[in-house]
Amino acid sequence: MCGIAGEFRLDGQRPDPAIIQKMTDTLARRGPDAEGIYFDGPVGLGHRRLAIIDLSPRSAQPMVDEALGLALVFNGTIYNYPALRAELIGKGHAFRSDGDTEVILRAYAEWGEACVERLHGMFAFAIWDRRAGRLFLARDRLGIKPLYYNLTGRYLRFASTPQALLAAGGVDTAIDPVALHHQFTLHAVVPAPHTLLSGVRKVPPATTLSFDSSGRVTERRYWSLPAQRPAEKLDEREWQDAIHASLRAAVEKRISIADVKVGVLLSGGLDSSLLVGLLAEHGIGDLMTFSVGFEDQPEERGHEFEYSDAVAAHFGTRHHQFSIPNSQVLARLPEAVDAMAEPMVGQDAVAFYLLAEQVSKTVKVVQSGQGADEVFGGYFWYERMRAEAEGSAVDRFRRHYFDRDQDEYLATVMPAYHGADHTAALVADRLSEPFADEFIDQVLRMDTTMLITDDPVKRVDNMTMAWGLEARVPFLDHELVELAARMPPDLKLASGGKHILKQIARGLLPDAVIDRKKGYFPMPALKYVRGDFLDFMRDILDSRACRERGLFQRSYVERLLAEPERHHTRIQGSKLWHLALLELWLQRNVDRD
Repeated sequence: MCGIAGEFRLDGQRPDPAIIQKMTDTLARRGPDAEGIYFDGPVGLGHRRLAIIDLSPRSAQPMVDEALGLALVFNGTIYNYPALRAELIGKGHAFRSDGDTEVILRAYAEWGEACVERLHGMFAFAIWDRRAGRLFLARDRLGIKPLYYNLTGRYLRFASTPQALLAAGGVDTAIDPVALHHQFTLHAVVPAPHTLLSGVRKVPPATTLSFDSSGRVTERRYWSLPAQRPAEKLDEREWQDAIHASLRAAVEKRISIADVKVGVLLSGGLDSSLLVGLLAEHGIGDLMTFSVGFEDQPEERGHEFEYSDAVAAHFGTRHHQFSIPNSQVLARLPEAVDAMAEPMVGQDAVAFYLLAEQVSKTVKVVQSGQGADEVFGGYFWYERMRAEAEGSAVDRFRRHYFDRDQDEYLATVMPAYHGADHTAALVADRLSEPFADEFIDQVLRMDTTMLITDDPVKRVDNMTMAWGLEARVPFLDHELVELAARMPPDLKLASGGKHILKQIARGLLPDAVIDRKKGYFPMPALKYVRGDFLDFMRDILDSRACRERGLFQRSYVERLLAEPERHHTRIQGSKLWHLALLELWLQRNVDRD
């Protein structure tokens, strides 16, 4: 788990070492253990290391094989690397290290760009192929690891964060109008290749990009997710057994592939509690769990300690509980925004940031429950969408998910940013992709392959890596995801959602945890905006920088400021926080560069 950066010159020049150093320095928090920089002709590569597997210098990066003419920088973890390593040794490859990094390098030497199809895990990497004069970028199937780039006529630069690209300079920071539309209508999800900044793009999940010295790019999507029933019909018990076995394998490989201690982020919900149960079932001793809570608001509690405490006691974990007052949340918000690769409105972003700070003092790797709701149908809006009888697929989705319909979006932003309903067009296109049996199969597949990437998964990566903490997400094991996508929707949506997981949990977890009403990682002060939090957001939106930016229509801003608690999205986010967060992110990440 690391931070990567690099430059490929397309104009015959050599990379400026100072620029590579700036990008690499910006990534220091993602990789606090070591730094490496490498130059070869038109290419410069930078790496910051978080040592998890093969802690020795033999797995240092950039990893270079002069005989093969290859150099690699890699962020992530390859869970099947021992098997791939054995296969490659059988094909005559000799290894100098014991980690997963060299496995990628030699897999590329053996299978070329098709090597990605053999990798099981989370990854973003770049390989400089000197002989071919080509730079190869790749991202894992579900976009768990980030990879951004800036392509001009003179160079290609890439990095784990946009902030590293901004540090290099020369980035067009004009607001991308398509991305802005997604930002305010799709819960701050801006799908690849767009980002809010016109000069910054991102590699889509399950995609490789190959650049030659002329700047020509070849893009290949190497994985897709069918959501169709198998030819052989399975009953509920057979599905339960299959999912249980696949989930158990996903959890076990994420605990065994590490040379350091692994903990669990335990919210008290079904997903993280089930991870603890499966690890205990596997016989993991001295299991460490971590929970965070915040101050209550009259409308909503700020913690779920009664459930996380019950799970920790049930399994005898070494439990760590952190209670964070609102005053600290407000004081630390700017830090959390600095750590966001892109502006993220989810209330739990700052929660994960503050939790990760504490967890990183004890362990370097944690397992987290992200992905279970999307893969197994846990959110309340899925059943409502399925029950809709009127309208197109996008209409059935829109009525229960879009933060703003087109009329409200046009009232939110200034006329310079008006345009087509980009989000409706995008969602309609994704829902119409082939190989899905039912409407809800289409929705869950889109959530799993697109929406989750730029919402909860990105939040967890950014907030944990800000403290040099690796988060592993077993529910997004691609083999488990493939299996779950074929399962009938009824086995997901029954029992109020995640029915099959609840059945697996029976007898393993306390019933009170299984049968509780679904909770959401609570941060009530960012949902019910009042007091100091309202003053904080008003100061941002009334600032000179915000007014001069000319992004928001002032009448809309004033309406939200006048009655902030009345303006929530369909999935219960604060519309005022949406505006304040974006403006704060721009001030802290763009204006000062």
